[in-house]
Amino acid sequence: MPSSIDSPSAQPADRPGAVARSATASGRPPPPQASVLPLSNRLGRALWRVVHALLFRPTPTFAHGWRRTLLRLFGATIAPTAHVYPSARVWAPWNLTLGQHACLGSWVDVYSVAPITIGDRTTISQYAHLCAATHDYTRPNYPLVTKAITIGADCWIAADVFVGPGVTIGEGTVVGARSSVFADLPAWVVAVGSPARAIKPRTLEGDPPSRVPRSASP
Repeated sequence: MPSSIDSPSAQPADRPGAVARSATASGRPPPPQASVLPLSNRLGRALWRVVHALLFRPTPTFAHGWRRTLLRLFGATIAPTAHVYPSARVWAPWNLTLGQHACLGSWVDVYSVAPITIGDRTTISQYAHLCAATHDYTRPNYPLVTKAITIGADCWIAADVFVGPGVTIGEGTVVGARSSVFADLPAWVVAVGSPARAIKPRTLEGDPPSRVPRSASP
């Protein structure tokens, strides 16, 4: 049954009373409405989904150069030494920047509605989710809100970490497995939890990261 907010006599969408009456009439809040993105964006993503399914996802693990080429064809900025694993998912390649020796591990979800920048020698481990968009829940049509994500050089985002919209993670920071990052984190700390908080400084032994060879493994 359609809610009262869908009827011609409903109050304007930005008035709270319309939402309250809609929820009362149907017994539940009105469903979210899809935000409208430019046609070029939708067409680009449709083509990318086909290319991803046919030419990206089935490739062997070692074919990093081929996957870099496909992402670049769709506008990504990717260093020649970056590694993207075949099961990684990138929503809009043109909003992705990967630095030297950066890595997107297996089953990483890059929801790049806004730009996502990943610095040199930074590893995003398996099942991590970088989410550069949310919705404004104070409006009845839940309009899309996009905010860029920036992850500095020499970071490690461990397995199953969620990084929310608008977050900046400073250089050298490690985020522990299954943490959720909703606010900026400073440089050179170890952070864990939900919400993630710095628990101690990150110290290094031996050579600085810029001089340490990196493998393709996340």
